[in-house]
Amino acid sequence: MRGVFAAGVLDVFLEQDFAPFDLAIGSSAGACNLSSHLARQHGRNRRCFFNQMRRREFVDAGRFLRGGHWLDIDYLWDAFEREDPLDAAAIVAGPTRLVVAATAVDTGAPVWFEPDAASMSQVLQASSAVPVLFRRFVEVDGRAFTDGGLGAPIPVEEAYQRGARRILVIRSRPSDFPGPSRVECALAARLLREHPALVAAFRRYRAIYSRARAFIARPPVDCRVVHVAPDGLRTSRITRDVDVLLADYQRGRAAGVRAMRAWAAL
Repeated sequence: MRGVFAAGVLDVFLEQDFAPFDLAIGSSAGACNLSSHLARQHGRNRRCFFNQMRRREFVDAGRFLRGGHWLDIDYLWDAFEREDPLDAAAIVAGPTRLVVAATAVDTGAPVWFEPDAASMSQVLQASSAVPVLFRRFVEVDGRAFTDGGLGAPIPVEEAYQRGARRILVIRSRPSDFPGPSRVECALAARLLREHPALVAAFRRYRAIYSRARAFIARPPVDCRVVHVAPDGLRTSRITRDVDVLLADYQRGRAAGVRAMRAWAAL
């Protein structure tokens, strides 16, 4: 739900026809936000956060305690496709390449997809399949995947490796957020002990996160980064309060205006 901040950023970009990018790369909610943006479906991200994602059918802690999903990604994707479908064909036909990260269950490493219209929904679902809170994995081409944010929480280095030298990073955490706690990583690793590659991924999660933050703070000499991160964000991973979500969406809109100015200054 913290992605509601990025939804505000990207809505402002569409309204101002701000689209200087050759490549859009993301994982989990970030990839989903980017997909609606590249399809030029203004307001779709906002609608998803305020409608489908607030429903008890999607978020239910009691269901998790009874052995079900805390975050039912299957329900969510069915609701998206039924009520507010993504225009995947428009993404593929557009000028900006979309790259989506998902974490392979068998290796614990990120796999980078450039989905076509037919595979778009499945790839985005795989990238968003939050481990533990969603109790199953998502298959793409016969291989099991979980949340791309585990293997590539801030994929700025991948963008650089693909040739990007002016990079705009949109975060869902404050700029000084150090990454997930050791306790959180250890608990997730314990709950996923039947999948040793994911256990190893959680053990290196903090190091990967720290390395990405260091890249943003001190990029290579041939690279410039505009860093868009929320200050005072109240939304948590499972927030359902409309007033809180709206306030953080508006924070995103204000940050989007500042980001365009910072980009112009490059």
